[in-house]
Amino acid sequence: MKNALIATIVLSAAAWAPAAYADKGGSCHFHGSKAATESVVAGCADQRKQALVKAGKLDATWAAVAPEKVETVDGKKGKEWKLTFKNPAVADASKQTLYMFYSLPGNFIAANFTGQ
Repeated sequence: MKNALIATIVLSAAAWAPAAYADKGGSCHFHGSKAATESVVAGCADQRKQALVKAGKLDATWAAVAPEKVETVDGKKGKEWKLTFKNPAVADASKQTLYMFYSLPGNFIAANFTGQ
């Protein structure tokens, strides 16, 4: 009887608990080792860039900047995508070039101004 009561409580709690959903950028999370296409990675990079602008981590002028260069490079854990964005509207010359890195299947790794 005690076990039935506990099971009922647990199942009821699970039924009423809110479901966990991925955030807006959740569509750019990939499994497996199949390489993503250049257009998919560019689209995911644009989503990430927009999120960084919205969060205030990038200046608003970055919102309209498209990738200047999309290439595969040798990273620490093998091949990865490197996207280069240039924004001459940024006053600080050291922050005019944004680099974004993605795994070969298309998962975000990092974004920085150093390219490393």
